[in-house]
Amino acid sequence: MAEGIVAVTEQRDGTFRKVSYEVASEGRRLADALGTTLTAVVMGSGVDPLAAEIQQYGPDRVLALDHPELADYRVEAYTEALAQALAGDPPALILIGATVQGKDLAARFAARRDAGLAMDCTAIELRDGAFVFTRPMFGGKILAEVTIPEAPRIAAVRPNVLRIERRPAQAAVAKPALALQGIPTAVVEKRMDTSGRIELTEADIIVSGGRGTGGNFAPLEELAAALGAAVGASRSAVDEGWRKHADQVGQTGKVVSPTLYVACGISGAIQHLAGMSSSKVIVAINKDPDAPIFAKADYGVVGDIFQILPKVTEAVKALKG
Repeated sequence: MAEGIVAVTEQRDGTFRKVSYEVASEGRRLADALGTTLTAVVMGSGVDPLAAEIQQYGPDRVLALDHPELADYRVEAYTEALAQALAGDPPALILIGATVQGKDLAARFAARRDAGLAMDCTAIELRDGAFVFTRPMFGGKILAEVTIPEAPRIAAVRPNVLRIERRPAQAAVAKPALALQGIPTAVVEKRMDTSGRIELTEADIIVSGGRGTGGNFAPLEELAAALGAAVGASRSAVDEGWRKHADQVGQTGKVVSPTLYVACGISGAIQHLAGMSSSKVIVAINKDPDAPIFAKADYGVVGDIFQILPKVTEAVKALKG
């Protein structure tokens, strides 16, 4: 019988992504509710420090998949390593972050194991011993409740929606031998963003701009700096060449779930709403009182962002002393 919860973590250059703590914390909560165990999976090369760090979030066991072929993410190598580590009876549930990497790995591993996959989940509940996964559909217009009747089950959870809870534990660490010969791809070059900017999908606060900025993101950058926030953009702003695609929020960009989302000069097309509608608090600033974004916003301000944002930035700086 399938039992146990597995949380697959994600790291980049020896540092965990925030979603790793989220899946480990959620895995601990679900394992406690089921009366079963939690296993955290760490993959990479030289992962001993990460295997020690993840024990702060409550796993009973840590699988350290350590191999030179796992130094950089490649879906073939990571899928094979995970398949070897989880061979045999499948766990009741495998949790993974719905990041770009996580979605890639979840889909490939689901195909490998013929597993049911609930993608981009915003909540997981146990009802009468069964898992119920909540996920947005049709561009966020509805929230569907999905069940997967049999193991293996995989849930890819949207970053920034699950609570992180430290539960220090002394976990058993296993380092299984891996056979990863013949991986058909290789990393020949890495180009990393070294600007030090906050990653959109991990940001607690996002200040985002659209066509209404006219390409002038300076007031947004100043407010973001005062708030310790990331700067995002709508597709129209990216299509105009005002921001890089990496900054795009929406159905064809990044899906974000910050605590606070400030939409500046964004009309609120459904494609944009699909990428940020799960934000906990949405503030919209737009000159058009009929802009669709106001229907989704918790707080709306009708006005010129170039007059309003500098005053907000001054007020934030004053509050912070």
